[in-house]
Amino acid sequence: MYSDISRRDIKGGKMKNPEKDYIPMSETAYYILLALTEECHGYGIIQKVESITSGRLRIGAGTIYGTLSKFEKDGLINPAGEEDRKKMYKISETGKTILKTEYKRICELAENGKKIPEV
Repeated sequence: MYSDISRRDIKGGKMKNPEKDYIPMSETAYYILLALTEECHGYGIIQKVESITSGRLRIGAGTIYGTLSKFEKDGLINPAGEEDRKKMYKISETGKTILKTEYKRICELAENGKKIPEV
């Protein structure tokens, strides 16, 4: 259905089928990847997500670091050095593809929702 993601193995990661593993994404995962379109460290991601969602979504330390570890292992993000002894991350090409695919899926949901007659 969402053909932007290949069904082959991803170089440098262990995912056999990223679409199956990540689509649909949790809201938290989506916003973490969105925040990483610019280099950032874990706490900075927490702050960005809170800002993007106007405080509606708050990510805890356990969630952010567990998710970053999984994303890095699966090749969705890459380390981008260190700043003030904090590990920096940036979205990878694979992560961008997954983020774009999920965005398209969300847009489809919204468009289909518009078809519901007012009650």
